[in-house]
Amino acid sequence: MSHPIILLDRVTYAYPLAETPTLVDVSLHILPGEFVLVIGESGSGKSTLLRLLNGLVPHFHGGTFGGRVLVAGRDTRTHTPRMLSDVVGFVFQDPESQFVLERVEDELVFGLEQAGVPPDEIARRLDETLDWLDIAHLRHRRVAHLSGGEKQRVAIASVLMQRPSVLVLDEPTSQLDPRAAQDVLHVLVRLNNDLGMTVVLAEHRIERVAAIADRVLWVRGAGKPLLDGAPRDVLAQSDLAPPITRLGRALGWSPVPLSVEEARAEVATLHLPPPTVAPSPAGDVVVEVEQVSFAYPRRAALHDVSFRLHAGEFVSLLGHNGSGKSTLLRLLVGLLHPDTGDVRIEGVSTRERAVHEVCRHVAYLPQNPNALLFAESVLDEVLTTLRNHNLPPAQAPIAPLQLLDRLGLMDVADAYPRDLSVGQRERVALAAVLATSPPIILLDEPTRGLDRLQKQALVRMLREWQAEGAAILFVSHDVEVIAEAADRVLILDAGRLVADGPARATLAQHADFAPQLAQALGVVATVEEVVEANA
Repeated sequence: MSHPIILLDRVTYAYPLAETPTLVDVSLHILPGEFVLVIGESGSGKSTLLRLLNGLVPHFHGGTFGGRVLVAGRDTRTHTPRMLSDVVGFVFQDPESQFVLERVEDELVFGLEQAGVPPDEIARRLDETLDWLDIAHLRHRRVAHLSGGEKQRVAIASVLMQRPSVLVLDEPTSQLDPRAAQDVLHVLVRLNNDLGMTVVLAEHRIERVAAIADRVLWVRGAGKPLLDGAPRDVLAQSDLAPPITRLGRALGWSPVPLSVEEARAEVATLHLPPPTVAPSPAGDVVVEVEQVSFAYPRRAALHDVSFRLHAGEFVSLLGHNGSGKSTLLRLLVGLLHPDTGDVRIEGVSTRERAVHEVCRHVAYLPQNPNALLFAESVLDEVLTTLRNHNLPPAQAPIAPLQLLDRLGLMDVADAYPRDLSVGQRERVALAAVLATSPPIILLDEPTRGLDRLQKQALVRMLREWQAEGAAILFVSHDVEVIAEAADRVLILDAGRLVADGPARATLAQHADFAPQLAQALGVVATVEEVVEANA
């Protein structure tokens, strides 16, 4: 039996000033060439566990550390992240945090140049890595001009350039469309199978990874022991399991399936739930996009896009990475103006209003929540929004503490927002933009970093705002959430609006965006609806 490449021996860790440790008495070992999936609720300690593996905990974060971590025989107490970088490659949740240079190619070769790798070897690795991740077309682009998903792939590529023996990834598919996510996972499987690279990957979109992992580590929060085992064994016990696994568990299938392929024999015998009919919008038109086109200096982004949003309507915007989704949101909030066509908010063109005036009517959550976090505490982020709108807390549409409670943030109300996990920061930024209950809500990838239960809570809250008349435009690659939440779906492809229709019917017609159960059943439905149809 080979020796572990990663060994954790009774590790306990608490962040500076934390009242309780994030990890308690964690012991595990990972063998060379294993593919390990790490799951857990947002804020449970998944990212902390990963950061143990390259020494960021404790060298960068400080705090109180007990126990021992060995990676390739190196003790992380005596080896800094830099001293471990030839062994461990690390891809962060937030890709922007690991970029150094302006151009993609420069970013990819920077680390190797600093290490003195010969130019011929750098060129070989560069071509190989660009091909692996299908990003050769981004080679000469500026990093700042990439979409969130494109940045995610470049961040992964920059780490793969080092050819580490251990690859650690924190939610690598969180900003990728289903096709791009599948491409990246194929690369990871290839690296794992062909090169023997050890892969440790944390992910909330478990349906994408469950069937390819060798093991699952379920991080259940401070004071609860880690659950470590075969994917089927662990996911059969977890509420975080993917839809097909939860369906199999609810219907008593044995063994529970991990993938659509495993479920097909059982699915063929099921009764399908009746189709649902999306409600017709009854409210007034509050957003009008009329024949809008927009181009950046060297790249066209949108072509002749037209649609309307009504009060009380929940609309999701889908599209592959780089299709123009985030550009469209920036146009809606007035950060950009169309080259041709017009955008009107409640009947007024965004050309006729300053951005801060548009924002009195529109809440906008960008992809990067850090762009909205400036205050010293989570609660103060909400209070700052109210102050900016000259609204005393007592007159707020929703009490600040009640809003934090809805978003599961009460226990961190006094915490410094930038010290929180990506999922928690996403919810803090969401609280800040929703504090005034604006009539139009634009959300760009709001489920990034959220576990399944928190996504459900977010949808419930947005539905409450919708019932009160808010128009919601929800940009996401999370087709499982969209299938459950949206009334209507818009799909962008290369900057053109190619679909606009009822959510479930539209998803069913576009295979690239079919949720997991739809791939198995041929119709879009939730686990609960299928179970009820077969009761």
